[in-house]
Amino acid sequence: MARDITPEEIATVDAMLARARKAMEEMKDYDQEQVDRLARALGWNCGNETTFVRIAQMGVDESGIGDRAGRAGKRFKVLGVLRDALRQKSVGVIEEDPEKGLTKIAKPAGVIASLIPTTNPELTPPVTGILAIKCKDAVIFSPHPRAKATTFEMVRVMRETLKKLGAPADMFQCVEKPSIPMTQYLMEQCDLTLATGGKPMVRAAYSSGKPAYGVGAGNSTMVIDETADIAEAAMNSRISKTSDFGSGCSADGNLLIADQVYDQMRDALVAEGGYLCDAGEKALLEKALWDDEGRRTINTVAVSAQTIAAIAGFEIPQDRKFIMVEQDEIGPEHRFSSEKLCVVMALYRFRDFDEALAKVRAIFDVGGKGHSCGIYSFDEDRILRHAANAPVSRVMVRQPQSKANAGSFENGMPMTSSLGCGIWGGNITNENVSLKHYMNVTWVARPIPMDRPSDEELFGEFYNTEVM
Repeated sequence: MARDITPEEIATVDAMLARARKAMEEMKDYDQEQVDRLARALGWNCGNETTFVRIAQMGVDESGIGDRAGRAGKRFKVLGVLRDALRQKSVGVIEEDPEKGLTKIAKPAGVIASLIPTTNPELTPPVTGILAIKCKDAVIFSPHPRAKATTFEMVRVMRETLKKLGAPADMFQCVEKPSIPMTQYLMEQCDLTLATGGKPMVRAAYSSGKPAYGVGAGNSTMVIDETADIAEAAMNSRISKTSDFGSGCSADGNLLIADQVYDQMRDALVAEGGYLCDAGEKALLEKALWDDEGRRTINTVAVSAQTIAAIAGFEIPQDRKFIMVEQDEIGPEHRFSSEKLCVVMALYRFRDFDEALAKVRAIFDVGGKGHSCGIYSFDEDRILRHAANAPVSRVMVRQPQSKANAGSFENGMPMTSSLGCGIWGGNITNENVSLKHYMNVTWVARPIPMDRPSDEELFGEFYNTEVM
């Protein structure tokens, strides 16, 4: 049983909240130009290559998971979030619709509790910070214990940025000694929680009694039909699967490949650095990735393909970047059809597109509903059928999932580090959590000419018919 919160922890959180509200009061009269300037400064000081790479690699070293080179590559998200934020209004009147007589006025959400996952201690704080400062929200960051020094260092950079520009540094604070009771109390006291992490974290956020944006588990599944550019699909699958050693819930976990191109796609994946397990190695791998109760083993999450193979009890060449298993069965008892959180992917065949759609539904019944999937096809009808079929919030077309669904410079998705999974995933939103989720909005409604259709127009063919 979790211990109770101590009086010292309560006093620490209460003091941080008091400082946060005081900082917000000091910023209440900042205009759009002023908050945009702060956002730019945060983007530069946190997202410049030298600082971000240093802190990203610090996060890998501290937590023991992830890839030093791949983690540093997440820097583009800071730039993309800043791009999106600067293109939107967040202070005062943000939208006017004269025809409907509506004016929308933005106001701060308040003090935000931001729960930081161990996989993104360098990325989530600046992303949250840019969006929060645009809306004049204060943020108290609660780091994962395995990456608390990394989170604290990034927040230190953020505080120094505000201080140098004459803004109150206490708009951003970081819990130095996190604990589960302390984080729970923080969420209960703050105005809004952003929970980016595992199921227990999200569940705790939703039970705090305060509004919360959570995320859901992923089980990213890609369909590759016979019209696909196989070389492109294989390259993108490798990029998605190996980014930060597959630590993200968006990393390609399952590939459903048309019979006509299955061998070609499998060979292309091998050419991209994939290692195809034989039946014996597959059995060893399953025992290594899941315990007897079906829970993912922590020591195999977000580590290299060679490390995973060694833990499983076999060797693979040093040039192999990810591991593949061929799979037919789908279901909770067939563990390779579930989320993997590492550089392992499952390959499935399908004979016709209806079978592919059925397998997609079956895989998401195992896990990952509400998150993401994708397709490599040039058949627009199939693309739309796949999107209509899959119980997910986002479908990426001919793109590396883990580099695209949270926004990229080559698609129109809002840049973010938090992916809502909608009602499917137990979340309040299925959107990419972005600027609009960081503000309250007041609607001002003025009188307009009467907009009331006639009864005949409203009821159509049922008007004046016999009432049932």
